[in-house]
Amino acid sequence: MMPERNLRRQVAAMPKVDLHRHLEGSIRLQTLVEIAREYRIPLPSYEVDGLRPYVQMMANDPRNLDLFLGKFSVLRQFYRSPEIIRRITAEVVADAAADNVRYLELRFTPSTLASQIHCSIADVIAWVCEAAQQAGREHGVMVRLIVSMNRHESPELALRALDAALAARDKGVVGLDLAGRETGFPARPFGPMFFEGKQAGLGITVHAGEWQGSANVRDAIEHMGADRIGHGVRVVEDSRVVALARERGVIFEVCPTSNVQSGVVSNIRHHPLIDMYYLGLKTTINTDDPTISDIVLSDEFMVAARTFHFSFEALQQHVLKAVDAAFLPADQKAALRAAICREMGLGGCPTVQSDDRSSQVSRV
Repeated sequence: MMPERNLRRQVAAMPKVDLHRHLEGSIRLQTLVEIAREYRIPLPSYEVDGLRPYVQMMANDPRNLDLFLGKFSVLRQFYRSPEIIRRITAEVVADAAADNVRYLELRFTPSTLASQIHCSIADVIAWVCEAAQQAGREHGVMVRLIVSMNRHESPELALRALDAALAARDKGVVGLDLAGRETGFPARPFGPMFFEGKQAGLGITVHAGEWQGSANVRDAIEHMGADRIGHGVRVVEDSRVVALARERGVIFEVCPTSNVQSGVVSNIRHHPLIDMYYLGLKTTINTDDPTISDIVLSDEFMVAARTFHFSFEALQQHVLKAVDAAFLPADQKAALRAAICREMGLGGCPTVQSDDRSSQVSRV
């Protein structure tokens, strides 16, 4: 096995793709402090280390949904102006670039941000799109946006977000996401608007099979038209849903550290990523919320390597699977794939291997 330091160096330098990163969970701590001071936001501390326990999962924090989502409640207080939204978006892109992310699909919930400053959903989308595209050009990252809706909020609010997302397709919006509290809030009321978005050319990703079981994964595929599943780790609980996802070619946006911190998985060594991989499901590796989890994407790839014994080749294959799963037109996807293959030194831009995993993962 490659020495830790050498592997980390290779993983950090490797071009990467992040399909599941929330804008709201990716703010720099120093930026939070500066915003709090400027806008006189009452906080228990105005120093980075003092603020950290309120916005990041700490080593001794209980692992449960309420605490994890509670970090979001604090973070969302900081979106006080268009300038702040633009700044945070630009910094998220810059941080991704610093970790050699070449393609980023950044999702955000414009209805929630709009409620903070009493503006329209369309305004928020416009500000995020403008800042993301400008920062992407400056840092050499291709950035696309996913408009997220909360299943615990009203379908009427989601419909307004859909209309604004459709109007912003030429500004970088490529997909729709259903997020929020999975327990007690079914996805089906949002089905018609998600199919409308899909017919208009938007990609569909749904948070499912995270805090609830595999039935929600089936529901997302059959009743929401999901191309991708956010998390979806509990799909392994039902072989019939595994078969359905495999048959439909559904992609899973797996975020290992987040799943442990939010209590979905009790221990990183029990994470179902390795089982999903061996079952032939299409898995990608992503961050979810870098600030809350105190990670970068390279850290998640290191988890896959050290905890699940993925070879470096398997990590490269996960990057290529993420490229293939991107919500991009075929020509842009092909160009991105070719560029990443060249940077990886892979001749001929090989197709992703899905049948022979024995050479890519070693059981120890």
